[in-house]
Amino acid sequence: MSHAPPLGALLRQYAAGSALTCDPVEQGLLNRGYRLRTTRGRYFLKHHFDPETADPAAIARQHRATQRLADLGVPVAPPLTGTDGRTVAVIGGHAYALHPWIDGRHRHGGQLTTQQCARLGALLGVVHASLERVMPAQGRTPARPTDVTGATEGSARAGGSAGTGGSAGTGGSARAGAGGSAAAEGVDPARGADPADTFALIDRLLARVRRHRPYDAFDELARHRLLERRALLERHADRRPPQGGSVGWVHGDFHPFNLLYRDGEPAAIVDWDRLGVHPRAEEAVRAAVIFFVRPVGALDLAKVRAYARAYRRTAGAGPAELAAAVHRVWWERLNDFWMLRWHYERGDTRADPQFPAASALAVWWTREYDTVCEAFAG
Repeated sequence: MSHAPPLGALLRQYAAGSALTCDPVEQGLLNRGYRLRTTRGRYFLKHHFDPETADPAAIARQHRATQRLADLGVPVAPPLTGTDGRTVAVIGGHAYALHPWIDGRHRHGGQLTTQQCARLGALLGVVHASLERVMPAQGRTPARPTDVTGATEGSARAGGSAGTGGSAGTGGSARAGAGGSAAAEGVDPARGADPADTFALIDRLLARVRRHRPYDAFDELARHRLLERRALLERHADRRPPQGGSVGWVHGDFHPFNLLYRDGEPAAIVDWDRLGVHPRAEEAVRAAVIFFVRPVGALDLAKVRAYARAYRRTAGAGPAELAAAVHRVWWERLNDFWMLRWHYERGDTRADPQFPAASALAVWWTREYDTVCEAFAG
């Protein structure tokens, strides 16, 4: 087991007994996780590995937030407290946290009934409303600018599929065909991608596609989608969105791999590494796009409608706020090429299976723009 955690020191710090088994779970790119069984019970051991999200003070803030949410009845899995009174253990320069093990399964939108979709939207609305109660108002600062590969880069889950078992923190962030943000360089966090930068990125990616050997079916699809997207952007370049809407505390990575179901109901929202201040309605739209995209690249609009109505009711968000968020996330997707950048610039092919549906979605969404807006805001 590579990167094996220092179990002896960790278990002593948490007074969690002696290790019996410790098995790696499917890893996201942000963290490493382990299913741990000791003489005192079952746990999820989380190694906060990614430097961007591994600051102990930030992790402790997340832990305090989840404990306060749990006190309000939100389904979360707060960490355990060590013998030193802290929830974060720093050993050898690495940050760890120990959570109770929660049996559960991931569910994508195709596995949810329309009523469950409404409950999902209501749950996210409760999360946003509850975060406003438990997080400090002075912490509401402007969102961090996106980097050149997207606001949540590194949040793609390495492997995994809905319907597998899970536990607190196993979700790993799935940028899932999923999440996505503007991938063009020079992104203005207030307005989104500049189409001029996206055109330049498309040209660079097309050059890489042409040079790739052996040229295969993925290259052919990539070339087709890049040319198609360039034509779409040329037609819609004047629709770059205005400044974003109201911001507040959000989970930051709400999608199927970060939500565990048990007996048909949400058991725990996990992986709060992206907790931060961002436009709330945009998280609601991104989450719906992840949950309810079909393999052909279209959204299940009946389920979106049920989800969005419940979200608006519990979050207190109006139709205009959702419509503006739809426009911004649509623009994000129109300018988003993170999967191709991983494939051609990093040689990382883990997101390749998501590319057909994700790339088709931008085209379908542009064609069905008004219908999508009505589903979210009608």
